[in-house]
Amino acid sequence: MSGAGPVLVPILGDQLTRGLASLAGRAKDDTVVLLMEVWDEATYVKHHQQKIALIFSAMRHFAAELEQDGWTVDYTRLTDPDNAGSFTGEVARAVERHDPREIDIVEAGEWRVQQAIEEWPDKFVCPVTIHPDDRFLCSIGEFRDWAEGRKTLQMEYFYREMRRKTGILMAGDQPEGGQWNYDYDNRGKPDKNLNPPPAPKFAPDAVTSEVMGLVAERFGDHFGKLDNFAWPVTRAQAEQARAAFLTERLPDFGTYQDAMVHGSDDLYHSLLSTSINLGLLDPVETCKLAEEEYYAGRAPINAVEGFIRQIIGWREYIRGMYWLEMPGLREANALEAVRPLPEFYWTGETDMRCMADCVRSTRDHAHAHHIQRLMVLGNFALIAGIRPQEVEDWFLVVYADAYEWVELPNVAAMALWADKGRLATKPYAASGNYINSMSDYCGKCVYSPAKKSGDGACPFGPLYWNFLIRNRPLLERNNRVSRVYSNWDRMDETKREEYLASAEKILAGLVPASEGWARG
Repeated sequence: MSGAGPVLVPILGDQLTRGLASLAGRAKDDTVVLLMEVWDEATYVKHHQQKIALIFSAMRHFAAELEQDGWTVDYTRLTDPDNAGSFTGEVARAVERHDPREIDIVEAGEWRVQQAIEEWPDKFVCPVTIHPDDRFLCSIGEFRDWAEGRKTLQMEYFYREMRRKTGILMAGDQPEGGQWNYDYDNRGKPDKNLNPPPAPKFAPDAVTSEVMGLVAERFGDHFGKLDNFAWPVTRAQAEQARAAFLTERLPDFGTYQDAMVHGSDDLYHSLLSTSINLGLLDPVETCKLAEEEYYAGRAPINAVEGFIRQIIGWREYIRGMYWLEMPGLREANALEAVRPLPEFYWTGETDMRCMADCVRSTRDHAHAHHIQRLMVLGNFALIAGIRPQEVEDWFLVVYADAYEWVELPNVAAMALWADKGRLATKPYAASGNYINSMSDYCGKCVYSPAKKSGDGACPFGPLYWNFLIRNRPLLERNNRVSRVYSNWDRMDETKREEYLASAEKILAGLVPASEGWARG
């Protein structure tokens, strides 16, 4: 029998949005908002220390803002002695406290959490209403409808529908500037004279400092450092970070969005994904503000379109693919990769200058930009044949913006091609030549991409060919890859043997990571 109390509205840690569907139209004097810090969510993988601090601090700030606005907030801290340690357990305790007549919640972003929520109607006596997450442009059902019957699920065609749906960068029914995608103009190589303005950094206030102390005490064995914590933890700070990006870095973002510079962790990137994924910033509003910069003549179209494509194109598409492919995506391994994750993914101790720098940035800031993730860290895991589930755990652990719905498709399908091309038409495998062309990593590295095999050769080169030959029976049928095999077949046999021998030596020298880094 339903209770006689108020409506209970649980809000998850990535739903910190005032206009959340479960709050819309609710009366403040008839609602209890429940926010929960729980052990299970902090430890199902051993998240980067900054990631835990970011989410807990943002939750506490959001709760305070709701209370100041007149909402009744029931907030469970991790240290509360009776904390049940799980969302379901904490909702059960809140039901006992408040005797609610109904539970209203927005659908979860992650599969495992949603499965738990869908069991609530059988666990609690009061009705449970699960709202679609309308912070996304495309609902899960709409994406399924779009995907149904299509031979290929290319993001580009989905992205065009999102442009039409929003009207962003549209001139009537045609794309602004005459083309949909300016990716070709977004591949500028790093210039020695690049001097990007630094992204805003936010010094920890009393709330964040208290959370950082908690994280150091309870999660000090997790990957990463807290020393450099400077993420926005409130909507006001996130808006400040967004404004700085739009005015200072957006104009050059497009040209250099794929560039990599040693020691320059941000370049012209926005660093807004943490705020968008937490719910502090509205994605469509953010895209419209970027669009205004183009129409005002302050940012070129290749920059604005490239930024918008990442949000209403790629972000929406990845979320749709996640729900379309789950739960099987988590176990996908089309290339039968079984090698354990190398230790240097955690320690950064490797002579490969690109890998060392990307791991350093990841450890120190819980951030690396998308090309570092895909074409350095992901590419190495792909061509070395690292087991997808270990790579997926690593990416989920180490980045402050990583939630499974966005991390898993990007890693399993995009970086590792574990889904056999459902998402990406070809594996994103590359030799050291790509890294050399798009970065300054190689010039001072002990390895040379110009040396193709043997001592001193960049490991990416031999591993690239080893990957292609190892997977030839499957990949040779792919029309985007097949011509590469013609190059291989024309090589001198001695040269081919040297490539494969070098690759085997590199693989034999990889030290597997010790257990306990990703999962306790």
